[in-house]
Amino acid sequence: MNNQLTAARQGKITKIMERVAKDEGVDRNLLRENIASGKAAILANNRHKNFTPKGVGKGLCVKVNANLGTSPEKYGIKEELEKVRMAREAGADTVMDLSTAGNLNEIRKVIIEESRIPVGTVPIYQAAVEAVKKRKTITNMEPDEIFEVIERHGIDGVDFVTVHCGVTQRSLERLRSQGRITDIVSRGGAFLAQWMIVNKKENPLYEQFDRLVGIARKYDMTLSLGDGLRPGCIADATDRGQVEELIILGELCAEAIRNDVQVMIEGPGHVPINQIEANIVLQKRLCNEAPFYVLGPIVTDIAPGYDHITSAIGGALAGYYGADFLCYVTPSEHLGLPSPKDVRDGVIVTKIAAHAADLARGNEKAFALDKAMSTYRKALDWQGQLKCAIDPGKIREFRKDRNLKDDVCSMCGEYCSIKLMKDYLKKK
Repeated sequence: MNNQLTAARQGKITKIMERVAKDEGVDRNLLRENIASGKAAILANNRHKNFTPKGVGKGLCVKVNANLGTSPEKYGIKEELEKVRMAREAGADTVMDLSTAGNLNEIRKVIIEESRIPVGTVPIYQAAVEAVKKRKTITNMEPDEIFEVIERHGIDGVDFVTVHCGVTQRSLERLRSQGRITDIVSRGGAFLAQWMIVNKKENPLYEQFDRLVGIARKYDMTLSLGDGLRPGCIADATDRGQVEELIILGELCAEAIRNDVQVMIEGPGHVPINQIEANIVLQKRLCNEAPFYVLGPIVTDIAPGYDHITSAIGGALAGYYGADFLCYVTPSEHLGLPSPKDVRDGVIVTKIAAHAADLARGNEKAFALDKAMSTYRKALDWQGQLKCAIDPGKIREFRKDRNLKDDVCSMCGEYCSIKLMKDYLKKK
């Protein structure tokens, strides 16, 4: 089976590397070097067919992920597929299936088939759900069942899996020693912590990491080393538990790369603006510049209903400081399962954050797009502006609602500064 990291370390450039390099507008040899060193990764399970692979990491544009999936309160597959469509049309680079209700195997397969972009999952969710069905409680889950589910996801073509390997007895002790307001807010982290505390055993994903690496290598499935101890509020940001987990993830990252498995590191979470840069520096230093995948970060706790905005603020800064992959947050964060419209809104604002970061990082493609928009704007060329806009539908709605002519907007009308200056400069 093809393995991107193995090929890169052997000096080979695969067809998938060539495609990603072309899509990104980067030198393919530089991309290969960054993959070989673990500073970039290509999300492309070798069993996944008919989709567009994506690269994340050093030298590449900032990517955007959209979470979707069922819950025990709501689990209609038609709505989830509508979310896939919304995410894809809004420009998401990847989607993650976080389903916890319904036929999980069928839901995953359908989402992979319909997405046409890389798909991620969190296998511990399914392992926990199946343990509850079999034995009534998560704490009776068998370690072999966790690995069996991970293998199942690999066989189905999942491109990257979140695995909370850094929730260890040691990191839990660090968490206890400091105390937290929100304790553990990661669902996967909580599942494993509960299991570890009740059974008085080490996390199987940490203890048997070589087994996990073997499965990932077989399917060229990227390991997204999850932040099970990420802060769930501003007051808990950058505490001992979070940093201890990050240290462990850095060690595991190096081990995975040595064994030809691609890795991303997941990060917080709720982080005040003044701590974002420090979080990125820590991750890049401790994890040898591995791709950094952040949730937001959300920069204030007091805006339920608007957390797509609070996270976009944090995401733009995180991307500028070096984060490579932004997980979107929707308006329904902290409130409920997102609707298809929430998914669309979440992707759009996170795309804006990612693009703003790309501009600040000197990405030539991003700069060219902004320059083209400005040129079309000066020419009052609305069709051209539609081609450049992150959300062209919004432009169409505004202009239709206001019944506008092609050469004006409703802000200035006949007093348009661009029109006035164009006419004046022509006379001169």
